[in-house]
Formats: sequence, structure tokens, C-alpha cells
Amino acid sequence: MARTTPHDQPSPTERPLYWRVAGELLDELREGAAVPGQRLPSERRLARHYGVSRETVRQALEVLRRDGRVVTDRRGTQVTLPGAAGRAPSAITFPVGSRSVEPGAADRATVTWETPPPEHAEALGLAPHRPTLVHRYASAGADGSDRRSALTSFSPIALSEVAELARYRDRADGTAPAQLRLAYDWMRKAGLTLHHRDSITRLADTPSVRVTRRVHDQYARPLEITDLLVDARQDVLVYEFTLPAAG
Repeated sequence: MARTTPHDQPSPTERPLYWRVAGELLDELREGAAVPGQRLPSERRLARHYGVSRETVRQALEVLRRDGRVVTDRRGTQVTLPGAAGRAPSAITFPVGSRSVEPGAADRATVTWETPPPEHAEALGLAPHRPTLVHRYASAGADGSDRRSALTSFSPIALSEVAELARYRDRADGTAPAQLRLAYDWMRKAGLTLHHRDSITRLADTPSVRVTRRVHDQYARPLEITDLLVDARQDVLVYEFTLPAAG
């Protein structure tokens, strides 16, 4: 499936870099990275986020302004996307351990289409060496502390029943940013009741803990598994909860 980008775009072979950045930013806005009326990060932060120059970001924002997706005034650039306001998001963010990015902090998320780790494949019921959508998340505080990294593998069931996830397969090259913060809301919208089991284990001889989240639906079908490593000092803790389907 082709990437969602502003209308009247050039063909892929003619598309300049700022068109790609505009499309990726638009996708993130539609996925809940910001709500209507919210101010976007500065051009400098967006340039770092997409790995491009500020001029490229400026051109990308102009594309979105022409399409009415954002508006710029003396307060900065705000989101004007219709239909995003009033949404009742899940109280659980994806992936486990993700957080809002503060000024100066680092936050990166990408997707690939690859063979997952063996323990992930087993948990998802995947045949050996069968690829699937794999999401990587990494963040750190402004001073480089409080580092977190998460690896998530999605099951074929999740990809077949959740359209918003499935469309990431064709862009899963590990380079473009891919914030999937609304993944659990997409699952609920698809009629899935989510059951989470999170196991938190302190790693021996390190100041870190490992969190393993397994998610299945009301039919006990596996949807995703995430392994998170985070700087912390905590004893082992296991807890479960169920998130009903939307509607």
C-alpha cells in the first residue's frame, strides 16, 4: 500500500525530499502525534527528528499549509487536521515504556519487515524464519540518562485485522520514523479486546530492568510481544489487565 501523502503530489521518481518529510509528518499527525490546535515542535527539532535540514522542514510545512493540514501564526505552527479532536484514546500507550518527549530529549521509533527474535516468534505462533512487522523504540533524557529501548513484534493476526498496522509493511525499511502510539486504539477500533500481561524483571548485575509485555485478544490469539529495557531499580513484578474493545 502506498504511503499516505498530501494530494497532488509528484510521482515517487520525481518527489523531492520535502515531499517525503511532509508525508511522514502528516502520517504521524493522523496517528495522534498532535491534536488540532496543538503547536508543532520547532523546525530545528523536526529537522533532527527526520534527519534533514531546517530548509527541508520549512518546505514540508509549506506543503501541509497549502493542504490546510497546519496553520502558522505568531505563536508558531499548529495542527488543523479534522476529525482528531474528541477521540477517546486508550490509557495505555504503545510501546510499553514510551513517554512524551521533553525539550532536549531523544526519541526514535522505526519499523522493519524482518524475522523476529526466536522467543517472539514462538509467542506469536510464527513459523521459524517467517518475517513480520517489527517496531523499535529508543529514548533518552536530555542529559543522556534514563535510556529506554523497546523491540515489538506483531502477529499475523494483528496485521490482518488492524488496517492501520498493515499499511506499515510497505514502508518498513528501518529508516523512516514510525510512531505507533495509537496502536492499541487501532486494535480496539478493530473490535479487539486487549489482554496484557507485563512481566518486570530486574537484570542481574545491572541497574536496568526488563519488561516483557504480551498482548492477546478476547479469543486468546496473540497480537504482539514487546521487550523493553529501561534504567531502573525494581524487583520482579507481574500484573495483568484487560482493555475492552471500543464501542
